[in-house]
Formats: sequence, structure tokens, C-alpha cells
Amino acid sequence: MKLQQATRQQARIRLGIQGSAGSGKTIGALQVAYGLANGDWTKIAVIDSEHGSASLYSHLGAYNVLSLSAPFSPERYIDAVHICESAGMEVIIIDSMSQAWEGPGGILDIHNSMSGNSFANWSKVVPRHSALVQSILQSPCHVLVTIRSKQDYVLTTNSQGKTVPEKVGLKGVQREGLDYELTTLFEVDIKHNVTATKDRTSLFAGKPEFRLTPAIGEKLRDWCLEGAVANQKDMLIQRIEETTTIDGLLKLYKDSPAYQSCLHENFSRRRKLLETTQSFPELLHQQNQSNNGQYDANKG
Repeated sequence: MKLQQATRQQARIRLGIQGSAGSGKTIGALQVAYGLANGDWTKIAVIDSEHGSASLYSHLGAYNVLSLSAPFSPERYIDAVHICESAGMEVIIIDSMSQAWEGPGGILDIHNSMSGNSFANWSKVVPRHSALVQSILQSPCHVLVTIRSKQDYVLTTNSQGKTVPEKVGLKGVQREGLDYELTTLFEVDIKHNVTATKDRTSLFAGKPEFRLTPAIGEKLRDWCLEGAVANQKDMLIQRIEETTTIDGLLKLYKDSPAYQSCLHENFSRRRKLLETTQSFPELLHQQNQSNNGQYDANKG
């Protein structure tokens, strides 16, 4: 174990998009994924458990689809995630995670089919769902998960002053506590407006409503890369301090054009130190030669 200062390394987004049917979760996830993938549709994969709904937007670009049918067990989702990773995807969209919880063959279905003590049976099925969550958290890809919201209606007054019912989303259809594992959670209403109910990036929390667009994915991608840049800079500083020759330092400088300006002081300080330490043995050698010569002269 080692105690060290906290630094943010290169990150991968774990984004939840939650909303009721018709709120635009799937197409919104695709738009965000496009920004995250730096404009490359071929690096996006959708694990589709919603009866082919992901293919409805194929006109957007050449993204990949892995169709997942019942039973929606956590293990089948995990296998699907690994297939996408092995194919070299940058972004994986799981559409939707709700099927792994309450769909046919999902956790609730598995639990209901078990005999014996209902409470005790939870200790057998919850770890299976936890394994799915861990596969998402440990993935080298950006992972977006869509989550259904239980639907309800409220009475609102429209612009003509008439009272009309409006569909709203309530609690997500998912194991309680999943939002704690995600980097950010977006709530999407039936008018496609989005608010961030949880946001570790601090990019969206407390901000006005917005829409899911590629620009949102680009913001998330830039946030992820900030950690990588900071990490690379720290690693280069360490290499500068470990360099033992001036030639090695000059090569490191030439090989790092992006950091020559911001780390100029580090390079200069290290060069001065190396010039001093490397010239000292030469001075000592010259002094020894001089002393030896004087000694011999006296002796003679």
C-alpha cells in the first residue's frame, strides 16, 4: 500500500441516459457516442436488447449493432460487452440495461423462479448483476447505458389554458444504486430535454436543460483526455529528472515538441545540473594530473 497525492488519470466515461419510452434515449446515446468516438461511426457498437430499435437510426452512420434477445441474463450482457471490446470499439452503448434487471431471464425473473427463502435468494442473484456492473466499470471503452423510467402522467396547463395529461418518467427500472457507479447520469424528459442528476465531470451539473448532441460527447471526450495530458506531462517530468547525459536530455527534448514550451524550465535546470556534474570529474582529473606533476617535480 502506498499513500500518494490524488491525480486524475485518463478516464473512460460511464454514462447513464434515463427516460421514459419515447424520450429519445437511443438516438441521443448515438449522438453522444459519435462525439466520444471523434466522429467515427465504425468505432461505435450498440448492444440492442430493445427488439432492433438501434437499427432504426442506421441512416446516421455505419455503427455496429449486436442484437441481444431473451434470456437477458447478466452473463449474456457480459459476453456481449467482451465481443465489442475484442472488435476494437471505442464506445459501447447498452440499450437498455433495464432488460438485465426486469426483462425475461433478467435478475427479477431469475429471482422469482427460485425456490426456497426469497430473502436468502437475493444473495445468489445480486452478485450476478454486480459482475455485469464491474464489466462495465473495467471496460477499456467508453460505455453508455440507457435506462427505462417507469411512466406516469401529470396534469399540466398548455399554452391555450387547457388542462392536459403529460407523460413523465419516474424511478429508473434498474437495480437501486446503479447511478452511484456511473460517472454521469442524464435524465431525459418526453420533450427530449436533458438535465444531469449526477455529474462527476462538473460539466453539466446545475446547468440549464440541454439536448443530446455530438457536442455533448465531444465535451466528455475532452474531459477524459485532460487526465491523459496531465499524466503524460508528469511522466515526462520524471524522465527529465532521471536523464543522466546531456545527449539523452537533448533527444528527449526533440522527441517532445508539444511540451518544449511548458517544460522549458525543467529541461534548462536539468541541463545546467548535468553540465556541472559532468564537468566536475574532468576538473578533478586535471587537478590530479597537475598535482602528480608537481609532486614528481619536487621529488626530482
